[in-house]
Amino acid sequence: MGQLDGKVAFVTGGARGMGAEHVRRFVAAGARVVFGDVLDEEGKALAAEIGDAAHFVHHDVTSESDWQAAVSETVARYGRLDILVNNAGILRFKPIVDMSLDEFNTIMAINVTGSWLGIKTVAPALIAAGGGSIVNVSSVEGFVGASGLAAYSASKFALRGLTKSAARELGHSGIRVNSIHPGAIATPMTASVAGASGVDGNTFFSELPIPRWGQPVEVSEVALFLASDASSYCTGGEFVVDGGMLTSCGY
Repeated sequence: MGQLDGKVAFVTGGARGMGAEHVRRFVAAGARVVFGDVLDEEGKALAAEIGDAAHFVHHDVTSESDWQAAVSETVARYGRLDILVNNAGILRFKPIVDMSLDEFNTIMAINVTGSWLGIKTVAPALIAAGGGSIVNVSSVEGFVGASGLAAYSASKFALRGLTKSAARELGHSGIRVNSIHPGAIATPMTASVAGASGVDGNTFFSELPIPRWGQPVEVSEVALFLASDASSYCTGGEFVVDGGMLTSCGY
């Protein structure tokens, strides 16, 4: 028996990186998964790799009509919806004084508004299914700030607050809402920003209690726990997957 047997999930930003691993891991645990992304070719390739248990849809998380279409297609294809993983997000490395208002607004729109729209649109389908689980992918930058990542950090702090409010609002409807806070996970997005920031990777990782990059599947295992009935008494919680990064105050 898989942990997600009989359940249907929708994953945003599922074409590559952590999102793709969430899709693979959920299917391996018995779920049927619809996943969205704006990266159409990569999304279609992943769906072909996995087979009938996964289906890709073009999906812009900032579009209310895209959300409505994605939820409708998920329910039409698989008959129900039990799980939402708000994974889509972008990260830009740029100091506050150098960042344009449009760049800041884009980060907030994808990382915060996109997740809010997801909760708003998916909640009725989860209620119709008898309840379910929403997993919001925040970051360690939702707990601490980093130079050059003010917009990203602001968005991830906001996602913590959204998670807690949604947990309060939706709990009596049988919906649990939790957040995951990854640290340095090896994905295309983090690799590009690590290069732009000029951080000495060897020095950085030598300071961690687990001195290496985290792998996307290590985050997926926590997402799987929160999506499954194993976490039935967890809501409004914050689950850190950071190799011990937040154990240090920096000196």
